[in-house]
Amino acid sequence: MARIPRQLYRDDGLVLRVQKLGESDRIITLLTRHHGRLRAVARGVRRTTSRFGARLEPFGHVDLQLAGDPKDHGGGLHTVSQVEAVELYGKRFLADYPRYTAASAVAETAERLTPVEREPSLRMFQLTLGAMRALAAGEHLATLVLDAYLLRGMGLAGWAPAITECAVCGEPGTHRAFSVPAGGSVCPDCRPPGAAHPAPATLELMSALAKGDWRTADGADPSHQRECSGLVAAHLQWHLERGLRSLPLVDRS
Repeated sequence: MARIPRQLYRDDGLVLRVQKLGESDRIITLLTRHHGRLRAVARGVRRTTSRFGARLEPFGHVDLQLAGDPKDHGGGLHTVSQVEAVELYGKRFLADYPRYTAASAVAETAERLTPVEREPSLRMFQLTLGAMRALAAGEHLATLVLDAYLLRGMGLAGWAPAITECAVCGEPGTHRAFSVPAGGSVCPDCRPPGAAHPAPATLELMSALAKGDWRTADGADPSHQRECSGLVAAHLQWHLERGLRSLPLVDRS
């Protein structure tokens, strides 16, 4: 029986993860501009003679031709038939531990926040691409870029923590207590037992990161940055219901 040729389509995407497959192949997890998160087999890329193996490394932005049905949501693997590098961001920080671990956490979060394969998620793609560009540029601390990404990613997922109003009753204002199970900042009347009491500057930093106010974020005290990171990580992992493997490795010194 003649083999039916697979449909070819093009997209650009970010390489989130690579896994070995057999002796010479890899499975590439991508977050694409038009087709969401998908997995594809890149055949022969582990051979030294591969034409495009080096282009399919984590954190790279690539233009691809893929073989498979882009409308099939069954989770089957597509095949990479062509790939061109747009920008290989990982090359800029492979030897920089803080930026590399932050990029790893960004990539893992992007994968977790796009649970359905081939479901378009343009805003998540743009957000993730922006985070990789920022880490490659190195203009801001890697942990600040990561926390800004996590806050905005949770916003896209509908999990943004309340910062300028009470998460329970909606009372406006900067409240002194923060409860992850309650959904963020809480007023004195709604504060549950065990709520944290972050510094006001910590909540100001969290708000700045969510809004992209880098002048405020870059000038924040390191102690407030660390406290902010702890709250953001706790809020994210509460909603994901299991931890990110890469997050404990992030250098927050």
